[in-house]
Amino acid sequence: MYNLILFGPPGAGKGTQAIKIAGKFNLMHISTGDILRAEVSRGSSLGLKVKAVMDAGQLVSDELLIEIMEDVFRQNQSARGFVLDGFPRTLNQAKELDTMLKTLGQKIHLVIALTVNEEELVKRLLKRAQEQGRMDDTEQVIKNRLVQYHLHTRPLIDYYREKGLMKEVAGVGTIDEIFTALTKVIEPD
Repeated sequence: MYNLILFGPPGAGKGTQAIKIAGKFNLMHISTGDILRAEVSRGSSLGLKVKAVMDAGQLVSDELLIEIMEDVFRQNQSARGFVLDGFPRTLNQAKELDTMLKTLGQKIHLVIALTVNEEELVKRLLKRAQEQGRMDDTEQVIKNRLVQYHLHTRPLIDYYREKGLMKEVAGVGTIDEIFTALTKVIEPD
C-alpha cells in the first residue's frame, strides 16, 4: 500500500491535484473537506457541529477528525493506497495518524507541500467563492483560514522533514504544469 499526504494552504490546489494523483497512481483520494461538507449537507448531528466550526473559519477538532479518518481507513483496507488531502492538520493528528497506520500495518511514504504566496491564495479563493457560491470563502474567513493553516499545519512540514518524507512543489502555473511537477516527485525516474 502506498500512502501520500498532500499539504498546502487553502486555495493551493490540493483537491484538484489530489484527484489527478489518485487517478494516475490508482490511489483512493481522501479529502477531509469533502467528507465534512457531505456531513454538513446531510444535516447530521456531526454535520451541524462541523458547520458551526467551518462557518467561523476554524479547524475541526483533532478528536473529531481522527475518529472520522480512522473509520475511513478501516472501511477501505483493500485500497492500493491513499492520497490524503486536508489531513493531518496538526502535529497531534500526524502522530495519531502514524499510530493508526502502524496498527493497520501501513505507513506514510511521501509528503508533498504545495507552496503558493498569500496574495495568490486570497485571489484564488475569492474567485472560487464567486464561481461556486461557497459561503465559507469570504475574505475575512479566508484570512483566518490562512492564519490557522500557518499556526497549526506549517509545523507538520518540519515533523515530516525530520522523518525524511517531505518534498515541496511550487503550486503556481497551470494545473497540468503543477501535476507534472508533482508526478516527477512521486515517480522521480
